[in-house]
Amino acid sequence: MSNSISTLLLRNLSDVFGEGDPLRRRAALEEFWNEDGVFYDPNKGVCRGHDQIDRIFDALRATHLTSNISQSPRLKCWANAGRVKWVSGVLGQAPAYGGTDFLIARDGRIAALYLFFDKLP
Repeated sequence: MSNSISTLLLRNLSDVFGEGDPLRRRAALEEFWNEDGVFYDPNKGVCRGHDQIDRIFDALRATHLTSNISQSPRLKCWANAGRVKWVSGVLGQAPAYGGTDFLIARDGRIAALYLFFDKLP
């Protein structure tokens, strides 16, 4: 399946990282990520392949069960890459933290995603 860069960025936030059900998250991961995809986390290091990425997303999601992720309208895409800024926190409260996902796509799927945490105002 071939997806646009913007679709990959937004669906990864909602359907992979934002998904609380492990089976639906894994299905989305397999749909949107290349089998040899690489996730770069500044705190956890490098994860390669569906199994490692699924484990790290499961662990990250487990620490943010009540979080809501919203993306910024500042989505930028060019060629085979794109970035989206996002914030996360409890609904109705100021965001607890924010970040930027930068991805590189190959064959309409995520080949690499770099996570950057951003300082909030």
